[in-house]
Amino acid sequence: MKVLYEARASATGGRNGHVKTSDGSLDLQLAMPTELGGLGGTLANPEQLFAAGYAACFDSALAFVGAEQKINLSGTRVDVTVGIGQRKAGGFGLTVRLEVAIPNVSREQAQNLLEAAHAVCPYSNAVHGNVEVDLSVI
Repeated sequence: MKVLYEARASATGGRNGHVKTSDGSLDLQLAMPTELGGLGGTLANPEQLFAAGYAACFDSALAFVGAEQKINLSGTRVDVTVGIGQRKAGGFGLTVRLEVAIPNVSREQAQNLLEAAHAVCPYSNAVHGNVEVDLSVI
């Protein structure tokens, strides 16, 4: 693969620590959610960061497939829910639910666009075969 861009971030202190990108554009304190035994509160956690990145990337993938198919996809919205839990085989795993709103197209066309975006999205390709991903048109 020819790499077009690289992002670099560092973390200290794990889930109750700090993350920062090399260019300083992201600089956050983290807190473990109460559901995982942490204090929660208004600080971000890794699952939220993953959900935000996946949502933005998937919305761009939708725009890409829309442009390829010469369909105006302005006004799309991608809601991503990331779950974490213990795997039966041991360790922890993630689940992902993508709920996508694509206005001004039929439900069938929206489903086709959703599947096409899922095939080209780098996040979708990264988790393929490793993370359960549920796709739905809303």
